[in-house]
Parts: sequence; C-alpha cells; structure tokens
Amino acid sequence: MKHYEDLLAKGCFSREQLIEIVRTPSAANQVIYEYQKKGLIEKVKRDFYVVISLETKQPVLSRYQIGSNLFSDACITHHSAFEVFGYGSQVFYECFVATDKRFSDFEYDGVVYRRMERKSDIEVIHQGNIWVTSVEQTVVDSIRDFEKIAGLEEVMRCMMLLPGLNEEKVLECLARSKNGFLYQKCGYLFEELEEEFHFSSHFFEECEKYSSDAKRYLMKESKDNVFHKRWKLYAPQSMKELINKGFGDYDAIG
Repeated sequence: MKHYEDLLAKGCFSREQLIEIVRTPSAANQVIYEYQKKGLIEKVKRDFYVVISLETKQPVLSRYQIGSNLFSDACITHHSAFEVFGYGSQVFYECFVATDKRFSDFEYDGVVYRRMERKSDIEVIHQGNIWVTSVEQTVVDSIRDFEKIAGLEEVMRCMMLLPGLNEEKVLECLARSKNGFLYQKCGYLFEELEEEFHFSSHFFEECEKYSSDAKRYLMKESKDNVFHKRWKLYAPQSMKELINKGFGDYDAIG
C-alpha cells in the first residue's frame, strides 16, 4: 500500500499518471495488479482506474468526478450537467462526457459513460471538483441535442427547475454555435417558457434575426403540430400541455 495515499489524493488515475509516480511501466503494472487484487482500485476502462475507499469499499469519486477526469479536456455535459447542478428532473444511469478524445460507450459501476462531441468554445466551469458546462451552456446544448439524450420533455422539465438564466450568456452560447436551427428551437422554447424566464424582447429579436430561413420540424410530423410563423417551425401548439400529459406518441428528431 506504499502508493495508496498518493492515489487516494488523485481519486482516479490513468496508467500514464501512475508511471509518473512509480517511475517505470513494469512497476506501474505491478501496482495495478496488486491493488486490484486487494480491492484498493477498480478498472473503469482500459488504462484508467478509480481508487476504492478502505472504509466504504466504494469508489471514492462520484460518476461525475470520474467522467470529468477521463481525459484532460473532459467535462460533464447535457443531462448529467443538470444533475451536477441539482436540476435533474430524474437521475439517469448515464453520464454524458464532452471530449475531443474518441471512446466507445462503456459501463462502470452500473453507469454508462457516453461521449458527446466537445464543441469549440463551450463554456466550462469548475463546480466543486467537477469540470462541467455552465448552466446556460447546458441548456443550449440540451436543446440542440435533446433527441440524443433525455428527450425534449425531460430537458424542459430540467429547465423549469432552474431559478433563472442569464439571457446574454444564452445568446453568447448561441452565437458560438452558429446554428440557425438551434436559434429557431431556442426562440420557440423560451417563448413557451416566457413566464419562467422573463427574457427580454431583445433575446427573441436576436433569435429571430439569426434563425434559419428553412421551415423545420421540431419533432416528427403529427396531428398536433402547428406552424409557428415567427420561428418557421412546425411544433406542438403548447409544449407545456405535452409536458403535463407526457409525450407518449412523440418521437424527437434533431
């Protein structure tokens, strides 16, 4: 257990980081073998390990701490970021990680870690000891990718738990995205949630200004879709009514 305290201070580590501590690859391999056998560490994925508490016999880090340490540029994003901030409508057995490093989805300790593309210039903050997208960035990313994560109903439920948003920061996130369809979706959804967020007319004017000229569908065609002329968007008449009754027959697309 010579190196246990050093590894405990890290919480999790890669094989390369262990080599820096023990000096040689062969020594690192020996430590990994012995510590796994003694239950002091567990393999999260190839060449990446988490330290196990001597008291609880559980990982010393949460899924979010593990996810944000998988790579040097990793951060928690999308629905998992809502959970970090305490605004998840429900906790999923998934952890969304934004990184430029490619990895296949994998499972550890009952949680599936899913890679999301790390967009350029996203706003990342340090929440405790977790790297996570800012609340505004999380909202914009989740609206853009709702079909890849929790679905639009859950995204809106999370948004409705927020105590507020900085509309200028939302606009900054949208400006970095350079995505006309995303402006359409955000304009429509924040207009639906105007009572919750009280965004100014300037926000909606900016969304309208940079929206795509193409007529798009928020979700697949259904008898409940209507055309929202301002946003050039086919979408439900009332998202709040759909949230109240659940989406049921609605399948989201991007």
